[in-house]
Amino acid sequence: MALAYGGIEAGGTKWVCAVGTGPDDVRALVTFPTTTPDETVARAVAFFAEHDIAALGIGSFGPVDLKHGRITTTPKPGWANTDVAGAFDVPVAFDTDVNAAAVGEGRWGAARGLDTFCYVTVGTGIGGGVVSGGRLVHGLVHPELGHLAIPHDRTRDPFDGSCPFHGDCLEGLASGTALQHRWGLPAEELTDPGAWALEAEYLAYAVVNIAFAVSPQCVILGGGVMKEPTLLPLVRARTLELLAGYVAGPEVVLPALGDRAGVLGAIELARLQSSNP
Repeated sequence: MALAYGGIEAGGTKWVCAVGTGPDDVRALVTFPTTTPDETVARAVAFFAEHDIAALGIGSFGPVDLKHGRITTTPKPGWANTDVAGAFDVPVAFDTDVNAAAVGEGRWGAARGLDTFCYVTVGTGIGGGVVSGGRLVHGLVHPELGHLAIPHDRTRDPFDGSCPFHGDCLEGLASGTALQHRWGLPAEELTDPGAWALEAEYLAYAVVNIAFAVSPQCVILGGGVMKEPTLLPLVRARTLELLAGYVAGPEVVLPALGDRAGVLGAIELARLQSSNP
């Protein structure tokens, strides 16, 4: 049997661990809730101990220290300064969960064949991964698209925002957490068209900022909030209005790999690590 790789989508709500080589070859898969660091990491270590893998890719919620494989200043209680990569005894490729998802969508999904694109997840929080010229963008740390500053009309939306660091950044205004705090309902129970029009407004501003800064061919919007069927058409329409014909806008799409983009991208990170140790 062909060499196998491990992948972890280490999310703030759940961890998904898989063994395989891609979408058509997932040999083992497990999902469990994100509890304490010790318990959660130990469950992942035990899972991979049962499988022979050449390398492991980890896409983690953040912010993260890419060099040392650590979660840093996350607001998730108990998880700040957690060493994740050091718990495993195989070669590890460590990156953000959204960068991993971008890699997965670039290899097998909605961005296949493109060299410059972004993956943005809109869930409990908001994060974004950037591929430019065929390479993941890293720098001083890594892109933090969820904390973009966007216009906030307090007459239309008096909500102060839910981000503990910035208040009304993109994540503070448009994440699933923000929706819950503003409307008193989780995203999956929201039916008010006005609520979704406001959500589309914020996401469209984010896409426009990304378009001007990165010039991507495609922006992929994933995460649980994007499962609202009316949202993507609203974002697309408002994005075109905000661009105002100045430049051509990127294609705005849902992830082709669905909820598996992150863990499959982590497997691809592992393959790349094994190929370029």
